[in-house]
Amino acid sequence: MKPLSSRTASFTDSVIRRMTRISNQYGAINLSQGFPDFEPPKEILERLKQVTEEDYHQYSITWGAQNTREALAAKQSRFMGIPVDPNTEVVITCGGTEAMMAAMMTICNPGDKVAIFSPFYENYGADTILSGAEPIYIPLVPPEFHFDPNVLEQAFKDGAKALVLCNPSNPSGKVFTLEEMQTIAEIIQRYDAYVVTDEVYEHIIYAPNKMIYMAALPGMRERTIVTGSLSKTYSITGWRLGYTIAPPEITDRIRKVHDFLTVGAAAPLQEAVVTGLKFPQEYYDQLQKKYTEKRDLFCDGLAEAGLTFQRPQGAYYVMVDISEWGYESDLDFCSDLAEKVGVGAVPGSSFFHEPVNHLIRFHFAKKDETLRAALDRLQEIHTKMKR
Repeated sequence: MKPLSSRTASFTDSVIRRMTRISNQYGAINLSQGFPDFEPPKEILERLKQVTEEDYHQYSITWGAQNTREALAAKQSRFMGIPVDPNTEVVITCGGTEAMMAAMMTICNPGDKVAIFSPFYENYGADTILSGAEPIYIPLVPPEFHFDPNVLEQAFKDGAKALVLCNPSNPSGKVFTLEEMQTIAEIIQRYDAYVVTDEVYEHIIYAPNKMIYMAALPGMRERTIVTGSLSKTYSITGWRLGYTIAPPEITDRIRKVHDFLTVGAAAPLQEAVVTGLKFPQEYYDQLQKKYTEKRDLFCDGLAEAGLTFQRPQGAYYVMVDISEWGYESDLDFCSDLAEKVGVGAVPGSSFFHEPVNHLIRFHFAKKDETLRAALDRLQEIHTKMKR
């Protein structure tokens, strides 16, 4: 038999999804894979019920139903502060995962290089490789997760064609400041490169931090591909609805890639989510308030348990330092944590290109009672995780 693809030979299964399986195996509270255990807004669910009785069971337009694109464009125009054309600049995709893949395949040729901040969501490296490109990793140095502009610029001196920018960041919870974003924009323009943004957590930001949209900065609209998802904003991770926003000539190419990747996102779900896309500002204010309360509840509990961590500025993840236990493998630590303590986490090494094995990631997109139950178990971590 001829050999299989060398491009995918180094791939493993998703460590995040693996930790969900390990959590299930031991009956652990799953704070690994980032999905809520509470329902989406009732208005969206009510609309979904109606849609099942209506004529939305066949293909929609490949790049997204007209009313979905219009509602998304109106929403994003309001938040990003720039006009978005639903007919020439928007593609509705099968989740943010496909949005990122379609964007990468649109801009990358075999042999190109792509800069990625590390730690990073595990798909970015794989997307780069599947696109035939080579990743160049730029350290975000814990615990504050700052980057060195000279190191970033060196990646472009070495030939990087694009940067993947997750803001707010998964897994670190970092929110990039205006000064940092301007520094990145200056380097991108200096080297005539692209930015592919992942803005999945745009509405989960904790004061005084603010969301800065790269595409809204001077000179960046024409070289930014925005990828996003409706999963976290409306608590519908299983619906797999994402999008790209980019200039018309780039969007035209993304649409063709998207067409051959998935044909189109689910028509009934696109119709149902329009209701959410039209929510007033009050919804987003309440979303921020809810997650701020969850962050504070969970982080205060971690502190009471005697754990060392960096309080996140955005998203719904916390990186916890496990150095005191002396594990050589953070994966082994997380497996033991699920078995002995009954709480699921993700080993930090799955997010870092650098040899980092002393951090794990929890998420707190859970009901308060779920978080309290997990914190009760973590109160015993120093007793049950003795080696």
